[in-house]
Amino acid sequence: MSGQLHRVDVTVLPVGWHSPDPRIESEVAGNWSPSLSPDGRHVAYVSDRGGVPAVWVQPAGSELTFRVDTGPEPVSAVRWSSGGGWLACQIAPGGAPRHEIWLVRPDGTQLHQVAGFGTGTADNMRWLPGRPLLAFTENLTTAVLVDAVTGTRAVVTDGELVTLLDVDPAGRFALLRYGPRGSRDIVLRDLSTGSEKPVTSGEQAMFSPGGGCVYALSLDGEFPSLLRVAGDAVEVLAGGPGSDPGPGSDPGPGDLGADGADADGGTTDPAGALGTLSGEIETFAVTADGRTAAVLWNVRGGESEVALIGLDHDGDRVPAVIAPLPGPVVSDLAWSFDGSTLAFTAEGPGQPHGVWTYASGTVSRVAALPAADDAVRPTLRTFPAHDGLSLTGWLFTPPTPGPHPTVLWLHGGPEAQERPGHGPLFQSLVNCGIAVFAPNVRGSSGFGRSFVDADNGALRYGAIADVRSCVDYLRSAGVAGRVGIMGRSYGGYLTLAALTTFPGLFDVGIDVCGMSNFSTFYQHTEPWIAAAAVSKYGDPVHDADLLHDLSPMTRIDQLRTPLMVVHGENDSNVPLIEAEQVVAALSARGVPHRYLLFPGEGHELLHRDSRAVYLRETIDWLSTHLLP
Repeated sequence: MSGQLHRVDVTVLPVGWHSPDPRIESEVAGNWSPSLSPDGRHVAYVSDRGGVPAVWVQPAGSELTFRVDTGPEPVSAVRWSSGGGWLACQIAPGGAPRHEIWLVRPDGTQLHQVAGFGTGTADNMRWLPGRPLLAFTENLTTAVLVDAVTGTRAVVTDGELVTLLDVDPAGRFALLRYGPRGSRDIVLRDLSTGSEKPVTSGEQAMFSPGGGCVYALSLDGEFPSLLRVAGDAVEVLAGGPGSDPGPGSDPGPGDLGADGADADGGTTDPAGALGTLSGEIETFAVTADGRTAAVLWNVRGGESEVALIGLDHDGDRVPAVIAPLPGPVVSDLAWSFDGSTLAFTAEGPGQPHGVWTYASGTVSRVAALPAADDAVRPTLRTFPAHDGLSLTGWLFTPPTPGPHPTVLWLHGGPEAQERPGHGPLFQSLVNCGIAVFAPNVRGSSGFGRSFVDADNGALRYGAIADVRSCVDYLRSAGVAGRVGIMGRSYGGYLTLAALTTFPGLFDVGIDVCGMSNFSTFYQHTEPWIAAAAVSKYGDPVHDADLLHDLSPMTRIDQLRTPLMVVHGENDSNVPLIEAEQVVAALSARGVPHRYLLFPGEGHELLHRDSRAVYLRETIDWLSTHLLP
C-alpha cells in the first residue's frame, strides 16, 4: 500500500458507468456535498439512492454515474483534490457523530484511512488549493495536514477548541478558529514563531491564492460580513451593519398585510431587528485564482440567493445574481479548481436535495429530481412572543378549512433555522389532514446575532416560553385545534421542556434524540461536544443549579401527555441515557408512551430504511392522538 501512495495527484476516472435507479422513496434524502474535478467536467457527491449514503462520481451533463466503494459505513461528505487524483471522504461509523476520513482514488482504488482513528473524530476537511495537502482537525484539539502523495502527516498546532481553516501557500501561516459554539475567533498564526494575531470573530476564513490577504466571514456585527483583510487594512466586500437585504433581494409581501400584520393577526418587527424581511450572508466560496467569490445569502426568513462578486481590486463589486435557482434553499457551494464551474445543492418542499452546477451563465442539473406536483408549499408567519419579540414560522396546512389538528415541529441546534426545504414528514402529515407549524424560536440562526444569542444560559426560559407563544398564536389565528409537539436534538429537548413546563397544553408529543438532563448529557456526550456547548447551555459545574432547573427530568412528574421517544442506539452526541431515563420515568408513572430505538444509527437516521420506519411510526402515533 505504501508504494502506491506515491502516484501523482491526477484524476483517474472509473469504468462501469450506469444509470441510477429512478425510483425515489418519500424518505429519500437525495444528493448532497458536491465536489468538482479540477476542470469541472465531473462531479463527486454523496447520495443515498442505494439506501445508505455513499460517494458517487458523475460526468456533468450525463446521467451515467459510478459508485465509489468506501465500505459499508455511511458517508457524510466528499471533497475532490485540486489535482484531481484523490477523493477525501468523511465517514460516520455506526451512524454516530464521530467521523473518520478516508482517501480513495476517483476510480475506487487505494482506499485508506488517514484520520479519526479509535474513538477520535476528524472534521472540517479541506484540500489546500494547488497542493495534495488535506487539512482537518481531530477532536477540536489537533490541527493536521496529510500529504496524499507521500502519506506524511504533520501537526500544525494543538489547542483547546481549535479548528484548522487554512494554511498559506508558503506554509508560513495558518488560519485557526478557537472557541465554543457562538463565540469563536479566527486568528492568524505564524507557524515559525507561534505568535497569533486576531482576524475577526466567526467560523469561516481562507487565504487568497498568493497568501497576501485573508477572506473571512465576520460575525463581529449584528449581521455577518464578508471581509478582505490585508495586514491592518480591512475591506467589507458584502453584508455588514444593519439588515442588508442581499443582492437582488425583494422582501415581498408574503402573507403580510399592508399594515405590517400577517393574514392571521401576527405582527412584524417594525424596527427590522429580527431580520425576517432582510438577509444575511450564510457562507462563501472563492475561486482558486482569487478572482470571484460566490456568496450564499439567507433571505426572506429562510430562502436562498446566490451572487457572484468580482474580487479584482479594479473591479466594480456589482454582484451577479444567479437566477432562477432550482430550489428555494441552497447549500454546499463548491468551485472547480479552474474556476469554470460552481456546484451547489438545492432543495424545497417535495424536492429532495439535488446537485446542480452553474457555468457560463447556465444552471444545469447533475443529480436532482423536480419537486412533486402535489407538494404543499408553506407560508411564512410572523407573530409576537410573550415578551413582544417577533418570531416567525413556516406553516403547512391541508386544503380543507381550519382549524386543523396541528403539530408543532422544533428544529435542532438551537443555532439552526427552519427553512422551506425538503420535509417528507411534513408533506405526509398534511396529506393526513394534520397541519404543521415549524417555528424559529429565539436562539435560531438566520435573524442576526442578537436573536441567536437570545437563549444562552438563563435566557433559555424565554425559548421555552416561545413554545407556548406558538400555540397561542396558532389558536388565536384559527389554525389549530388539537395540538401535538415534536422536535429533534435540541428540538427534542425543547419538546420535553414544554411538556413538563406546560402540562395539558399538548395532546401528544414526540421526542427525537433530545436532551432530558443536562447533568447526564455533559457526563456522557463526546468531550469535544461538551466543551463546545458550555457557551450555549451553561457550565456543568458553575451553572449546575440553573442546568438542573432547566432539565426536563427535574419536572418529569408533570409530564402526562402521551409521548413517543425516538433515539439512535449509537448516538454519542445526545447519548442513549437521555432517552432511557425518560422512558423509565414514564413507565414508572403509567404515562402512555412508545419507545422507538434504532440499532446501527447515531444522532441522525442515515439509512433510508430507518427513515421509512420512523416516518411510518411517527405518522401512526400522531394520527392516533390528533385525528378523530
